[in-house]
Amino acid sequence: MRKKGLLFLLLPLLAFTTVHKFYVSVTNIGYSEKDNALQITSRLFIDDMEQVLQERYDIKGNLATEEESELARDYLEKYLRAKFVVEVNGEVRDFTFLAKKYDNDVMVCYLEVPDVELSQTKSIQVQNEILTDLFDEQQNVVHFKINGNKKSFVLIKENNKGMLNL
Repeated sequence: MRKKGLLFLLLPLLAFTTVHKFYVSVTNIGYSEKDNALQITSRLFIDDMEQVLQERYDIKGNLATEEESELARDYLEKYLRAKFVVEVNGEVRDFTFLAKKYDNDVMVCYLEVPDVELSQTKSIQVQNEILTDLFDEQQNVVHFKINGNKKSFVLIKENNKGMLNL
């Protein structure tokens, strides 16, 4: 009988709790010997990126719909360039925004840093501030897998850089 009483006391509390959204992105960084390039794939939640476009650029992106804004890709690329930085041997390197696609509720962005000679590369550093300006709880997971070296980082607002030494 005591257990039922406890359940009746806790039930109203449980009824008013909501599922807290998890704010996370996952970025994989590899190297293509054929292309002499770092190849980067970032997976981001569509609704979070929709909110970025709205709040930062006042653009209703309508991402992953028939009505997707033509400006959405341009502003998405602009945002990624401002929030995602790659350094090779301490030098900031520009990336090419190759494409994006949608996979259920996730946007997958494909980036490439061309002309990277792996034999002359000592370190690769990534600064990932994607969505940390909107969500304090945002975590950006970065996985390096280059030349047999594997390293992963969980980057947050206060600690937004990860480095792979080769």
